[in-house]
Amino acid sequence: MTKQLQFEQGPIRPPNESRSLLLRFTRNCPWNQCRFCPVYKGRKFSLRSTDEIKQDIRTAREMADEIKALSWQMGYQGKMVQPVISRILQGANYSESFKSLAVWLHYGTWACFLQDADNLIMKTRDLVEVLDFLKKSFPEMKRVTTYSRSRTIVRKSVESLKAIREAGLDRIHVGLETGYDPLLKFMKKGVTSAQHIDAGQKVLQAGMELSEYVMPGLGGQAMWREHAVETANVLNQINPHFIRIRSLRIPDRIPLAQDRRDGSFLMQTDDMVAEELRVFIENLDGITSVITSDHIMNLLEELSGRFPKDKEKMLTVIKKYQKLSDYERIIYRIGRRGGVYHSTDDLDKDVMTRQKIEKLIQNIIAEKGTEGLDPFISELVDQYV
Repeated sequence: MTKQLQFEQGPIRPPNESRSLLLRFTRNCPWNQCRFCPVYKGRKFSLRSTDEIKQDIRTAREMADEIKALSWQMGYQGKMVQPVISRILQGANYSESFKSLAVWLHYGTWACFLQDADNLIMKTRDLVEVLDFLKKSFPEMKRVTTYSRSRTIVRKSVESLKAIREAGLDRIHVGLETGYDPLLKFMKKGVTSAQHIDAGQKVLQAGMELSEYVMPGLGGQAMWREHAVETANVLNQINPHFIRIRSLRIPDRIPLAQDRRDGSFLMQTDDMVAEELRVFIENLDGITSVITSDHIMNLLEELSGRFPKDKEKMLTVIKKYQKLSDYERIIYRIGRRGGVYHSTDDLDKDVMTRQKIEKLIQNIIAEKGTEGLDPFISELVDQYV
């Protein structure tokens, strides 16, 4: 390699896009006012030119060809086997984007996620142009997805969205968060429930897959029920392909943290969030969406399935947690936040793990009393924010 190849990548992507190629089409977030979001604060939004984006795609293609050539040189006939990838990951002369592309080739998903927060803010013709170029550069690509905001989507015509779909964009991830208008306003989401519905329906009319994110806990203790019910009502009118659960956390660096400190926002406890989820799931009706809870910040990872057939199964998951004793819920919460429990069934599967957690609980109580348990659990989960 005569030069260090690299292309630009942004800070985040959805958990389910962990094995996707990451290409940055815009930088940061054009709205950047949501009071619960820590990601882009202090960073200025900017569009990237079509020439910049195309150059990154060319670079990614050049990297892929070079990695394939390396595989041949090592005697693996172009296959993306572990020895090839390990040589790249351990090589000092390779950029981080080169290494990420090598890992992507190894996974073989042929999926691509376009960063950053709202790529539909681009002019339709520009987005179509770079999507066409991506498709021609990587004809093997099977899926291309991106984040966008409802307020941005509603400004596009269905015809424009169809053109974007035909150019290669398969799925849009939208941060719905809540369908309750007073809460949308309080959190400075910059969108109404009606716009959420309009945007979601437009995406579906254009033939794209739609993934909507909801945020349990966002209503705090004051608006939790309205948040749960109205969010379900909005989703009932959209019927997205996916509903993804992302529970609220409040790191010190976000605006909402001040409300928590002064007591004007009371955060839901884990037990309260479980009840909120029960009300939310109970009010979902007439949809065929897939529910996922694929994030460590969520209390109940196994809260997943397809509506309507798995609705009762999901409600059973919640009720099973609620039926645990106070002590067992503490054990589960520590195990879950520590990343070793994925289901309440895990409480009885691994005796040694349970004994370690119980010993930890005893140590915390001995040092700080029972009031030290909740802060400890919060610190465990906040490390993932």
